[in-house]
Amino acid sequence: MNATATIAPAGRADGPQYMRALQRANEVRLARAEIKRRVAFGKIGVAEVILYCPSEADGMAVADLLVSQRRWGQTRCRKLLAQVPMSETKTIGSMTDRQRHTLAAMLTPAERGPRSVC
Repeated sequence: MNATATIAPAGRADGPQYMRALQRANEVRLARAEIKRRVAFGKIGVAEVILYCPSEADGMAVADLLVSQRRWGQTRCRKLLAQVPMSETKTIGSMTDRQRHTLAAMLTPAERGPRSVC
């Protein structure tokens, strides 16, 4: 028996699907960057993103979102997630409703921060 394998031309069979995948990946990357930017400038709260989870944020790690806030670093993020308990690499889309509401409740007072009366 002779077995022969045929290889499809690279430009024709895989090209359009590959390009669509790259285009979608770029769109998701840009959307995530925009979410992080809006969080950093205070235009949207992290609790809101966690609760209403836009489709672009489904695969984003919770720690990436938390750290995008002003005055939030790895240490503060780890301390908060240790209280839940939740892994830093947990994606927003894989969180249960209970985890979402618990984390959002913990973040709501933290996002407001202390108000000065001066």
